[in-house]
Amino acid sequence: MLLIRGHAGGTALTGTLYERGERAPTFKGAPDEGAPYVWVCDAFYEVESGGQVQEVDGRELRVAFESPMPRGFDTRDAAVEAAEEHIRTQFARIGVPESEVEIEVIKREPGLES
Repeated sequence: MLLIRGHAGGTALTGTLYERGERAPTFKGAPDEGAPYVWVCDAFYEVESGGQVQEVDGRELRVAFESPMPRGFDTRDAAVEAAEEHIRTQFARIGVPESEVEIEVIKREPGLES
């Protein structure tokens, strides 16, 4: 499994890419079990009230989270590319330019704590 993490504005967002042969979580909305690569990550957006208070780039804002939307892919490259785009998009939704997001990919063995 790969952890794909974006850093920007003094915070980070991490999603999980389950690779061929690993068991991705199953829940409503999960992709076809036959997908060899499955990306799972939170999605969020800024709200005027409610949500969770977060500090990003020295400013306090409120974010609301959407249910994770797992996506299945046929190739590792396509999955990593989509994961990186997803992370950049989430930061853009709270006002952080995509160009400021630094991405790292961390290899993890299934079952190990991060």
